[in-house]
Amino acid sequence: MSSTLYPLKFEPILKERIWGGKRLETVLSKKLPDSDKKYGESWEVSGVAEENSIVRNGFLAGNTLNELVEVYMGDLVGEEIYERFGDEFPLLVKLIDASETLSIQVHPNDDVAEERHHAYGKTEMWYILDAEPNSKIYTGFKDTITKEDYLKALEDGKIDELLHVETPKKDDVFFIPAGRVHAIGKGVLLAEIQQTSDVTYRIFDWNRVDSQGKSRELHTNLAIDVVDFNKVEQPKFSVKAEINKTQELISCQYFTVNRIKFQNPLQRDYNLLDSFVIFLCLEGSCSIIYGSGKSEQIDKGETVLLPAELKDIILKPNGTCSLLETYIR
Repeated sequence: MSSTLYPLKFEPILKERIWGGKRLETVLSKKLPDSDKKYGESWEVSGVAEENSIVRNGFLAGNTLNELVEVYMGDLVGEEIYERFGDEFPLLVKLIDASETLSIQVHPNDDVAEERHHAYGKTEMWYILDAEPNSKIYTGFKDTITKEDYLKALEDGKIDELLHVETPKKDDVFFIPAGRVHAIGKGVLLAEIQQTSDVTYRIFDWNRVDSQGKSRELHTNLAIDVVDFNKVEQPKFSVKAEINKTQELISCQYFTVNRIKFQNPLQRDYNLLDSFVIFLCLEGSCSIIYGSGKSEQIDKGETVLLPAELKDIILKPNGTCSLLETYIR
């Protein structure tokens, strides 16, 4: 039976942000809608209801991702994943350009998010694409603290002094489970893979005001019940890329993310995997060969969703190519 599904590309959903910049265009080749504005996020694959990704290639162009899940169900996402999540696509993939430091924030877990917002919680991971010298990633507390310590530091505007700080470098990986306080520092460009959720509690925004002189809303009372006050252990992973090998970066109940750096054609066999696969191209380009010799090219900064029914593919690089490969185990 010839498959009707094929590797899907989507229109990037570009988000203007007070802390954004221009590198989504200059480094990752996204066409920014307005050259005078700052863009901080490109939502590459999104099942968020109000911000649903729209297909841009092939005969399904113009359809939203969740419409395709409704029609193709397990053939698109995997049978077990469809049973678990229904018509909502379970992951959100973003590219983030921070030309200024983001707010210090935290995300609730599934139980709290369901109870308060009828939404999923938000566990995420970051892959650093580029970082200016002396840029920072804030992730968790450097020592175990009490709720009282936390509230006092918030009141004094010194919450950042309690946080664990890393100097990120290209190819570093950070895992941010729900409940971990975090912030992306100025000068960092990264890929983010997360649960489908847009629930964020802003804790501290560096006393920043917008063009109208207004501060952004803080969510102190909502955040206090979800913060993990324990000392953070090993938040950063540095993985030296090995050529022509698949390297597992993160595997948790919500997603598995691998890095593949290769110079030779690579066969991928997904027959034992009941899941879609998302490829995000970090460098170079390659052809995804599927079916009876059909192909789709992916270039640096592009994202492709491989439907679950496509079980055997070949990745054929043009020179050296590096991909993030994401699925749900």
